[in-house]
Amino acid sequence: MVLFENVSKIYGKSNVKAVDDLTLELRPGEIYGFLGPNGAGKTTTIKMLTGILPFESGRITVFGRDVVTDAVAAKREIGYVTDSGVMYEKLSGREFVDFMADVYGVSVAERRQRCDELLAAFNLASAFDSRIETYSHGMKQKIAIIGALVHAPRVLVLDEPMVGLDPQSARELKEIMRRHADAGNVVFFSTHVLDTAEKICDRVGIITGGRLVMSGSLDDIKAAKGDESLEDIFLSVAGTGTEV
Repeated sequence: MVLFENVSKIYGKSNVKAVDDLTLELRPGEIYGFLGPNGAGKTTTIKMLTGILPFESGRITVFGRDVVTDAVAAKREIGYVTDSGVMYEKLSGREFVDFMADVYGVSVAERRQRCDELLAAFNLASAFDSRIETYSHGMKQKIAIIGALVHAPRVLVLDEPMVGLDPQSARELKEIMRRHADAGNVVFFSTHVLDTAEKICDRVGIITGGRLVMSGSLDDIKAAKGDESLEDIFLSVAGTGTEV
């Protein structure tokens, strides 16, 4: 379980809250979609969870491990795929995944088994020994996901994971996310693709202006809003801005 308890993040001297008093529970066995317009605070929230950004108040725990006071143990529970695609592109796919496995102390036998499964799922085995700089955007996204999953994290965090993926790759990723959640893990991802969220999420949250304004199952959210579509609900509560 991942818990955000009254978490706030302030940027700069203006005292503008990028995330304002966020309280949220992410449960094992579920895919949680984090929705919001640009500038809502989605990426900031993810970066606080993964230990990249500090925060001014509140507490975040990952299966009971505090991301501030027990940071190393908390990070071992997390696999993170960024939205930037920044990677060690002079490495081959195999070298990159081996590097990630070494960081987390994954045995050779375990990494081989997991790699074989994921390479087959993503149809990437033939390019595994090629340099990442030769990969397409979609291939880079796939190898980043394999690197994030090689240590079998209990929490998989993805920031806009569908961007740049072809339809087949997007389907494969959604299947992997579903399998990971069904194995009793947490999958937490941000997206602006409402159709994707509607199809695969067990629960969604809508954040705007740094505040979580809705959270629950799609059925509960739609019922509360008079059975409107997710798109209508999103547009009624979310504004526009610049990604934070």
